[in-house]
Formats: sequence, C-alpha cells, structure tokens
Amino acid sequence: METENNRAQSVKEEREMENKLGSRNTMKKEEKKKLSFIPRFPCMRVDDSVPAVETPAADGGFDMEAACKGRDHSPTHLVVTINGIIGSAQNWRYAAKQFMKAYPDDVIVHCSQSNTSMLTFDGVDVMGKRLADEVISVVGRHPKLQKISFLGHSLGGVIARYAIAVLYQQNVTPKHGEQNGEHVGDESHRSSLEEKQRGYIAGLEPVNFITFATPHLGSRGHKQVPAFCGLYTMEKLASRASFLLGRTGKHLFLNDSDDGKAPILLRMSSDSEDLKFISALQSFKRRAAYANVRFDNLVGWSSSSLRRRSELPKRRSLVRNAKYPHIVNEEKSNAVSPQGEVSLEVKVARGRTRDMEETMIRGLTSLNWERVDVNFNGGVQRLLAHNTIQVKTQCINSDGADVIQHMIDNFQL
Repeated sequence: METENNRAQSVKEEREMENKLGSRNTMKKEEKKKLSFIPRFPCMRVDDSVPAVETPAADGGFDMEAACKGRDHSPTHLVVTINGIIGSAQNWRYAAKQFMKAYPDDVIVHCSQSNTSMLTFDGVDVMGKRLADEVISVVGRHPKLQKISFLGHSLGGVIARYAIAVLYQQNVTPKHGEQNGEHVGDESHRSSLEEKQRGYIAGLEPVNFITFATPHLGSRGHKQVPAFCGLYTMEKLASRASFLLGRTGKHLFLNDSDDGKAPILLRMSSDSEDLKFISALQSFKRRAAYANVRFDNLVGWSSSSLRRRSELPKRRSLVRNAKYPHIVNEEKSNAVSPQGEVSLEVKVARGRTRDMEETMIRGLTSLNWERVDVNFNGGVQRLLAHNTIQVKTQCINSDGADVIQHMIDNFQL
C-alpha cells in the first residue's frame, strides 16, 4: 500500500514539474517574440514601453507609429524614408522603431516602397515622381499632419531631392492653416501666416532633409566609387557599362542627355523653370549629410559629404565621439554663394568631369549643410559600411546603431 502511495505521489510530482516546464517554455517563446527586435549592442537603451504598430500601405510600404491606446494619439510630423538601389521599405525598419521609442507622440514614419528592387533602375526622374505621388497619398491618409521630413539612404537621397522639387509649393497656405474651426484671415493671424508662406512640401512644413551615404555628385570618375580603386581605366569601363543599371546608371554616371539637356544631376543643382530643386531644399529648416570616411565601396566620401576632395578633413585629425563611437567628425558650414559660374551648356560641351562636379558642389553648397563623418574602422562590419551606416539589416549591420541614435537625438520636431 505504501509503495502504491509513493508511486502516486511520484506521478503527481512529475506532472506538476511538466506543467511548470511547459509554462516556462511558453513564457520563453513569448519573451523571444516580444524581444525579437532588441538590438544586440551595448550603446542602445531598449525601451518596450512604447510598442510600435506597422500599418501596410496600398503601395507596398508601411506606416509605423506608436500604439498609444486610451488617449488621443495624433502625430503631426511625417518622416518619409527612402531606400537605396535594389532596396525595400524594410531597410529602414530598424530606424523607424527607434523613432517610435524616441518620439511616440510626435511622428509617423512612412517607409517608402514605390521604388523597390528592379524599379530602382528606372531613372531618378521617374522614381522621384513615383515617390512624390506616394507622399501625397500618405498625407491624404493622415489629415492632422503639419510637418514633413525625409531620410534617404544612398540613391534614396537623390530620389528624395527630385521628389521634393515635384512636391514644392511656394507662397501657399499650409495644410494646417485653419485649426479648430477658426479662420486665420483676421489681422491677429495675418502676420504669422505670411511668415509661413515661404515654401511647403506637399502642403506641410519642411523640417529635416537627411541623407546617408548618398552619391550627391554622381558616380563618374574622381574616385567617387571607391571599389574602382581610383583607376581611370576601371572608372571609364564602368561609365560605359552604366547601361546595366538602366536609366539610373546613366544618370549616376552623368551619361544622360535627354533632348539635348544637361545630365539630370547637374540640372538638380539649381532651379529650373519646371522644377525648383534648390528652392525646395532651401525650404527645409535643416539639411544633414552622413558620410562614410572609409570602407564604403560604392559612394565616395566627398560625394556623400558634399565636399571637394581638398576640403575633406585629415583622417589623422578625426576623433571618436564618446557618446556615439562611430561618429568621428561633425561640421556645420556656412553656405557659399557661387561666383563667376559657367553655363551648364558650356560645361556639358566640355565633357569634363571636374567641371560638372564643381557645378553640383557649388549649387548644393549654396545652402547650409551639416556634415557628419562616420568611421567603422576596427570592426568586421566596416566591410559593409555602406549598409551599416543605415543599419539596413540589424543582425549584420548593428554597428551603425549609434549613428542612427545620433540622427534621432539631433532630429528637429
């Protein structure tokens, strides 16, 4: 009898132990699911108190905003992210989540998908117009938006520059010109309204325009594509083979001459009758260019930082930031007014890369830009610097987390 009682007791204890283990395993699975996007690096503080919600858009991209239940949640700032060549909306997913943690009440992040994968070969103008249409659609879905900012990685920064020119509106009443049913036509509001009628993007107030490893000066010669090792023969062959990237390749290598016009990147360095490229950029309160100092095999340092090679800081003088280890230099330069400019037609006729490059630099640096130089020296991920600066894929580009955090900490709302 005693033996049977002992057996019954043993069976009971085993079942209780199995139940405990089962619940513990279930808990582990739930915890893993909850913490699946926690970054694997020491410099980031993870805060799960503000969960993010992804809302798929009809165009294939997605909106990301904080899941704030039980209170009025109406973000007023739209942040549009644009991927690089052969990229997708998912490339900006990590950065979007960090925005949600930092500014849960203020921003909606829209990760664009109108120019994805092979669509990135269609040309800067076609992609810029597609992005502009996408932004208009997003703004229409969120009627309480008041401000807009753009984040572009690699080619995405050039696409964004074209798109904002398409979306640029001058001397118009902002989308939020009427609030709470009050008309802004009386004298007390007139002066402030006139101040705001300086230039808007898709009817919203432009705030931040930020690029990461963007080939602002194109990819033609002059070590603008480090993978070619500065060898003239390789650069020339690449220029001739630019057709492999479709119209985009021609645009990046300055080989396009549609209807006898100057290459599109040259035209984008000034205002034209049709599109006000510089005026659109100027409408933003802040412009910033993040650039890789080394190990970016696709985009040269001078191109992504909008500097002449003679203006690049000496590498030995670069010092790591204590808070953001991969930030080695920050610079806020004054705009330079171009003098004695030669016409685009003359420069195109000459066909000299340095002439066209100088034209683009002068046009773009007629505005103030913040330059942030990044160096992933010392880690394995430096070999993937072009994607690491954006944290394109978290598991293999996590070293760039402090760069994204720097961008968010300096973001203007």
